[in-house]
Amino acid sequence: MSFPIVDYRAPNAAQQFGRSLHETGFAVLSNHPLDQQLVSGIYAEWLAFFGTESKHQYAFDPKSGDGYFSPAVSETAKNHSQRDLKEFFHLFPWGRYPTEVSDAASRYYQAGSALAAELLQWVQDQSPPVVRDSYSLPLPQMIEGCEQTLLRILHYPPLQGTEPEGALRAAAHGDINLLTLLPAANEPGLQVLGKNGDWIDVPCDFGLLIVNIGDMLAEASGNYYPSTVHRVLNPTGEGRFKSRISMPLFLHPRRDIVLSERYTVGSYFDERMRELRNRS
Repeated sequence: MSFPIVDYRAPNAAQQFGRSLHETGFAVLSNHPLDQQLVSGIYAEWLAFFGTESKHQYAFDPKSGDGYFSPAVSETAKNHSQRDLKEFFHLFPWGRYPTEVSDAASRYYQAGSALAAELLQWVQDQSPPVVRDSYSLPLPQMIEGCEQTLLRILHYPPLQGTEPEGALRAAAHGDINLLTLLPAANEPGLQVLGKNGDWIDVPCDFGLLIVNIGDMLAEASGNYYPSTVHRVLNPTGEGRFKSRISMPLFLHPRRDIVLSERYTVGSYFDERMRELRNRS
């Protein structure tokens, strides 16, 4: 498996993008319109925020899912027993927003959502007719009026040497949603599971944008677009002493949308949440 870097401005960008998603579940974009100075500023101020006690004032709401998730309540990936080595904040347009940081992440949410909608149209256009005809609605229409698209700001703390055996910054998993947009993090570590069973490093040069398929789109497309398993490795050497900041935007459809004969978005999401709660 390889990840050709697709130039967003190229005349055939949509075709290259769709081909990469079909073949690998991932695509990597260069020259995209998201402001890299904005991203860099968000990384810096949120890294500082995670270093304060103020974050605990925004402890996550189990009903709404917004707010701060400490390492003690972090995720446990499917088929894993150890929690991931991370803390994070869930931002929704209607949710709580820390007063200790600027509105940069909110502005990024809007810009990222607009780009995500455009890329979803690319996916729609590049889907073969038999796949396109199987969608209950054109993909861009599935997200219209939905306020469940999630911006997660992740902090992977430096390693202390006391981590539980087998715990990773992010254990192998697939995303639940339609598409995920991920600006390259400030530190490497993201890997994708190849079809041959090997783990492959995802390009992480700052300024690149990683896009991957979520389980809902895999379900809706009959797995024409695969939701590829990925993970974040624990660093070694000097990297052990460095924080890693990451900022995935998870593009979600409305709950009433039919994904397949088996699932609506709501039933699929609820099933996955029950699985996560049962493992916690």
